[in-house]
Amino acid sequence: MNKKIDIRIPLGLVLIFASILGFLELQGILRNVSDLFWGVIFGIGALVFLYIFFFHPHHWWAAIPGFVLAGISASAFLPERWDGTIFLGGISLGFWAVYFSGRERWWALIPAGVLLTLAFSSLVAQHGMADTSGIFFLGIGLTFLIVAVLGKQSWAYIPSAILLIVSLLVGTQMTELLRLVWIGALLLAGILLIYQALRKSA
Repeated sequence: MNKKIDIRIPLGLVLIFASILGFLELQGILRNVSDLFWGVIFGIGALVFLYIFFFHPHHWWAAIPGFVLAGISASAFLPERWDGTIFLGGISLGFWAVYFSGRERWWALIPAGVLLTLAFSSLVAQHGMADTSGIFFLGIGLTFLIVAVLGKQSWAYIPSAILLIVSLLVGTQMTELLRLVWIGALLLAGILLIYQALRKSA
């Protein structure tokens, strides 16, 4: 006969753990105890959701909070400059897991790729290695290419091609040309809309 776990037991364990960390900080053995405490708590939460995801595949949604909490937990133990990269990367992993747990969920590839791009852009920006604008368009373009190939969504080739071209132009000497192209495209679209409206009313 299964017995339900009394909620007071895990709560008591959490309080005991907090008291131990507080004592170690008081003795000068540990620093940033608050970060460590919440890091462990979020890590436990991550393990719970990931357990549900891996051992109960029909609960695929559990991958998202599981990896999000894992990212938050990991950031508590790493230097602050890694926070954005780890957090966004954790969310991205959640959506990748959702897709690979069921290929029919191709839509998960979009947030997975976008968030991975943002995580990489955050890393690049933090270290000042390159202009992130071109990287952003490249990442989003590759995301739609992945959607087209893995998700078998042929429509995704169109935004992929456009974004990959834009990524080549942004941050180069052709930036001014790109602006002129956009201005010309807006002008042409405006003229066509007016022409169609006048033609319909005639």
